[in-house]
Amino acid sequence: MPPTHQHTSDHDHDGQAEILELDAEVLAEHLASITAWLPLKGEPRHIVDLGCGTGAGTFALLDRFPDAHVTAVDTSAGHLQLLRQKACARRVDGRVRTVQADLDTDHWPDLGTPDLVWASASMHHLADPGRALRSVRELLAPDGLFAVVELSGFPRFLPAHAPESRPGLEDRVHAATDAFHAEHVPHRGADWGPMLTAAGFTVEDQRTVTVNIEGARSEAIGRYAYGSLRRIRTVAAPVLSPEDLAALDELLDTGSPNGLLRREDLAVRTERTVWAARRNFIPADARGSG
Repeated sequence: MPPTHQHTSDHDHDGQAEILELDAEVLAEHLASITAWLPLKGEPRHIVDLGCGTGAGTFALLDRFPDAHVTAVDTSAGHLQLLRQKACARRVDGRVRTVQADLDTDHWPDLGTPDLVWASASMHHLADPGRALRSVRELLAPDGLFAVVELSGFPRFLPAHAPESRPGLEDRVHAATDAFHAEHVPHRGADWGPMLTAAGFTVEDQRTVTVNIEGARSEAIGRYAYGSLRRIRTVAAPVLSPEDLAALDELLDTGSPNGLLRREDLAVRTERTVWAARRNFIPADARGSG
């Protein structure tokens, strides 16, 4: 569920795929709670996962709805290949179809008429999310549900009162990356309720999931923190002071006793918000007006 997979180029997919896989592993319990919460009117048989990445949502939905088939859509051929390999390993490949597509285009491929459309950490990457939301409205079956899951921001990993050489380092790294994303990914962290309403949906329910997972619960948290902070270093580095950058590099040093991979005091703290929406009925004589 982390951002970036909708427009990740294939040469970079290996690094991003690793983060997506760790995100799925560490946050599996929270993802399952979201799929269980969805206010569905019946068991969905056809689900579309928009911006599926390597399949965190796809497999959570297949687990939650054992009679459903999922069409997994992403722009990255590498991510989709990994998803297919995982589907074969889990013996659910007969229930998964992958489609490589750019959701920023006017003409989407044929994705059928799904009962549920799921978009986790993907809509904010689109250049024109309003157009994409209207495309989802046209796609969705009558009484179908559209679930938009979005991040409040990048996860935090360091304890609030850790004996760091640079107190407040993680706050400053976040400030640097937030400024970058405000310019390049302006819809990240947005309130999707008004945008869904403008696109012809009624938001039936909204839920914010608070994530706070202590490192003792999962050894993957160290790898998740390491991969995540290593990935955003490039964005933060030009803004950070030399002292902050040196402290960040110490955290990313696999040989340092203070390195992220050796620490036992890490946690994952973040929030995810879910909007569950249904399309409004539009009279036939009003269709085509937007």
